[in-house]
Amino acid sequence: MQRKVVIAEDEAYLRLLIQQSIEELEDEGVEIIATEDGPSALSAIEREQPALILLDVMMPGMNGFEVCERVRANPALKQPYIILLTAKGQEYDRVRGAEAGADRYMTKPFNPDDLLDAARAVLF
Repeated sequence: MQRKVVIAEDEAYLRLLIQQSIEELEDEGVEIIATEDGPSALSAIEREQPALILLDVMMPGMNGFEVCERVRANPALKQPYIILLTAKGQEYDRVRGAEAGADRYMTKPFNPDDLLDAARAVLF
């Protein structure tokens, strides 16, 4: 089985940081697909069927909560593990993330090693 991760982050430097945080997984057969907004993330998720989604909340076109809800509502998807990775760290936002169907909520700034460990735990 090919393991895939979709990253959805609109800020280019953060997208690159997230990719670099988990890039060593590529040596273990993981494919990383990066997107920059909600609609492109949803399209990539539907096309690629990733095992893991690293999803920013504040994105143009469709926010991360909406993407998460659409993924969870789509029976054709294999119900990937979703980590919301966002600067919105208030309790209200964490509850909203859980209601949207996220499996985990991590706030920015994040520790790259923690993100790698979380990804590895989901994928292997």
